[in-house]
Amino acid sequence: MILLNSEVGNYVISNGKKYSYFAGNNYLALASHPEVKAAVIRAVEKYGVNFSASRHTTGTADIHLELESVLASFKGKEDAVVFASGYQGNSILLEILKGSYSTIFIDQSAHASIIAAIPSDVVRVMFYGHCDADHLDYLLEYNRGSSPLVVTDGIFPLTGEIAPLNRIYPVVKKHNGILVVDDAHSTGILGETGKGTPEHFSLPDDDKIFQTETMSKALGGYGGFISAGRELTEMIRERSATYQASTALPPPIAAAGIASIAILKANPQLHVDLVDKAWRLREEIAAMDFQTTHDRTPIIPIILDTPEKARGLSMFLEENGVIAPFMNYPVRKELHQIRIAVSVSHTDNQITRLLELLKKWKEKNESN
Repeated sequence: MILLNSEVGNYVISNGKKYSYFAGNNYLALASHPEVKAAVIRAVEKYGVNFSASRHTTGTADIHLELESVLASFKGKEDAVVFASGYQGNSILLEILKGSYSTIFIDQSAHASIIAAIPSDVVRVMFYGHCDADHLDYLLEYNRGSSPLVVTDGIFPLTGEIAPLNRIYPVVKKHNGILVVDDAHSTGILGETGKGTPEHFSLPDDDKIFQTETMSKALGGYGGFISAGRELTEMIRERSATYQASTALPPPIAAAGIASIAILKANPQLHVDLVDKAWRLREEIAAMDFQTTHDRTPIIPIILDTPEKARGLSMFLEENGVIAPFMNYPVRKELHQIRIAVSVSHTDNQITRLLELLKKWKEKNESN
């Protein structure tokens, strides 16, 4: 069991031992950034640990409004609304959009939060082939006359694949549908300014494209958010039972979000450096004939033909001072893999050591 005894960075202490850490989602190394930690300490000193109330009652503070303003500015939207966790975002959005759709179409490898978000009274739900815009088009055509809502991850968290919105969006638009993108792993990573998958593909500013996002991955903090026009955000505040019944974000968490966005804006090259570093590692892994994926993201899977091999590789790495976990994750498609997560803080020596270990394991376990 990986039991952390330290902050999360390119190294961690687990069970008293130091490991090179290629796990988690701290892609931009903001979870332990000195400026973020300083902002958190100031917030604790000013506000304490928790407001102990929902935003709908007495839990809204000036720091929440500041965070929402900062997020809206970062996303180039009119407003933003924050809530307890990114996992809640899809449930909140699909709840609020009810009445605008009759059938939901979901990528078959969608994150568990998307499946859990399906409202109980929506009975028409279909799964299209993973990243397959042609199959989506076929299903939408077959269900012509319905009001479709299409949901996909932006970056798929297990495989690091980028949903091909350049092909999916025209299909959704052709059928007059709504597109929802869970950009939990894309925010701060994809797009010229880190706005996520729609920006990555230069999609138009369409009022039928929605993103659900989190501050718990690249932004290094916690809490979910949706940025959109004020009409939608006010609907969430006024009608969402999930939003209204949840305790407001603790002030240190809100402060962390504000500080992280400021760091991103001051360092526009940060996500570019990360993606370039991950791409170099991915190319080396592919050159060893490991099965992996080929998108420019910080998530690099090594896909093996049995769960025993995947567990064995993860254990071998751990025994040699590297954490890259075997993934047994709730998705519809079974994969036997370890998941390597690259951080912008990883050093060249760490990457070289990881590659040496992967080569050593492969020569021993997969030699012809």
